[in-house]
Amino acid sequence: MSMYGGGFGGFNVGGRSTVGAAGRKGNGLPFAGIPDDLRAGVARLESREPEHGDPGVSFDPAGDSGGRISMTRLLIGRPGLLLAASLAILVETLLLQAGPYLLQVGIDHGIADRDLRVLILATVAFVVAVLLTGVATAIRMRKSGLLAAAATRDLRIRLFAHLQRMSLDYYTREKAGVTMTRMTSDVESLQSLLQDGFAQFLIQGLTMVVVTAVLFHYNVELTLITLALVVPPLAIASLWFRHAADRGYDRQRDAIATMFADLSESLNGVRVVTAHNRQERNVVAHRDVVGGYRDANDWTGKINSIYGPGTSVIGLIAMAVLLLIGGRMVLRGSLTIGELTAFVLYINSFFQPVQQLVQLYTQYQQGKAAIGKIRGLLAVRSSVAQLPSAVELPPLFGRIVFEDVTFGYDPERPVLVGLNMDISPGETVACVGPTGAGKSTLAKLVTRFYDPTSGRITIDGHDLRDVTLASLRTQIGVVPQEPFLFAGTLRDNIAFARPSATDDEVWAAVDAVGLRELVERAPEGLDTPLHERGQSVSSGERQLLALARAFLAEPRVVVLDEATSSLDLRSELRVEAALDALLEGRTAILVAHRLSTAMRADRIIVVDDHRIIESGTHASLVAAGGAYAAMFETWAAHS
Repeated sequence: MSMYGGGFGGFNVGGRSTVGAAGRKGNGLPFAGIPDDLRAGVARLESREPEHGDPGVSFDPAGDSGGRISMTRLLIGRPGLLLAASLAILVETLLLQAGPYLLQVGIDHGIADRDLRVLILATVAFVVAVLLTGVATAIRMRKSGLLAAAATRDLRIRLFAHLQRMSLDYYTREKAGVTMTRMTSDVESLQSLLQDGFAQFLIQGLTMVVVTAVLFHYNVELTLITLALVVPPLAIASLWFRHAADRGYDRQRDAIATMFADLSESLNGVRVVTAHNRQERNVVAHRDVVGGYRDANDWTGKINSIYGPGTSVIGLIAMAVLLLIGGRMVLRGSLTIGELTAFVLYINSFFQPVQQLVQLYTQYQQGKAAIGKIRGLLAVRSSVAQLPSAVELPPLFGRIVFEDVTFGYDPERPVLVGLNMDISPGETVACVGPTGAGKSTLAKLVTRFYDPTSGRITIDGHDLRDVTLASLRTQIGVVPQEPFLFAGTLRDNIAFARPSATDDEVWAAVDAVGLRELVERAPEGLDTPLHERGQSVSSGERQLLALARAFLAEPRVVVLDEATSSLDLRSELRVEAALDALLEGRTAILVAHRLSTAMRADRIIVVDDHRIIESGTHASLVAAGGAYAAMFETWAAHS
């Protein structure tokens, strides 16, 4: 896929559209085209664009691997890149430590011995070491960058697939902003750590090992004195910092997730905020949320300000003691000036990694906190999971049976208790009842958005939990109470369930729900772009588009949840006429708020008090004088 076009659109190169007549960018908005003088250059860039995965890749709804993820797993996924980066790190580290030794050779055997040849050779070797270090650094940065990009790409795809696999109850209890933080900020923290952090960890750690070995080679006594002065206080400070940083950076990840959640909610509800003049109070509330994030940053900054300068002080004191003791050794003749100079430089090389590791440990703690949050997300299992043994559902006749079904979004507060119902193939059943009685819950259980707490639901004798989700949902058409439209064209949204549908089939669905007038008056017909969430059309038109989507899918079972609730009288009559064609020969469950819709059903059930309290035709229920008759009388009086 190109970086210049994707999703629902593309661009024209040399007069030829890359994706079709629409010629749009990926956000679905109109694209003016590429100027003639830039087309040749764009075509060259397009030819070099890499592919980013197989667009036909299959999704495995039962392939959840749980929360098994770690930085090691991310790194070893590309062994070739990991090996190349590791070799470059080793070469870079060794070359970085060649400088002090060459300086010592130049001083002791060149300057002190007045040997110009040795001095020139030491100088040339120093320059060559610097150039080779630059080459090794470039290779290391390139390979570690590719490794980090590949690892985080795989992680993002895994997270997205996991979120696609989650059931609706997860999205009900989890804030969208928190989930977005897992996909954005947390993954970016990991990418930064993988790209440069781990390489620097290895370089600095390996540097300390190499320098320690070199110091012992130069002078064992001086090295032992130096380590005795440095290691104990440095170890104590590092243990304190690790404990404090663990708490601080975990708190920081929680705070940024809360901030994203508040921002997401405010942006999604901006119309309600504006309508109720809530802007000032929202700013105050967001200020408190951002303040919590600032407090978390203040805490991590405080512990860094203590640990960083503290380690510097330890190093400088050790350097002063080393100068005194080493200087006396030079005066006694047991150490040369060149060796003391190299020793001082190597001691400085020993403390530089300590300072670097302070910053790297900060980065590591951020990555560790992020991976902990990601691991927690991946460990969440879908409550509506496809069994590994699930079978393909054959073409349906459409008999649906509820057998002693009990369900509640909160297990302590059931919505349905011991419900039994048998829907014959081709029968249309309307569900009516007071708000909150469980009408929409019935629809969600049939589509297996949720599983019953107890009991079971079968379709043509197959328990819904024993069949694959794809084979079930391709044969069930759903029109939700609040239809969702995506950023894209009218055609893309209507053909959402059947992207391969022809234009004739799309137009047939448009005519079936009476949308032709809307499409024909749109600037570009079916290629007219819609804004995000369909905000460029009315709520009634969104409902009609959702109905057209269901028509085009040609399901065997249809579930309509308040499908006419947003329509005016004219549109309602038009849609109800279209419903007759859609429902013919199909099993249908209509969650009806308007009794005019319910009256068209073969059977009406009244849901209240966690169960079905009445069932029958419109005429028989009115004649019975029960709950439905009272509802009908009230509705008729206000119609």
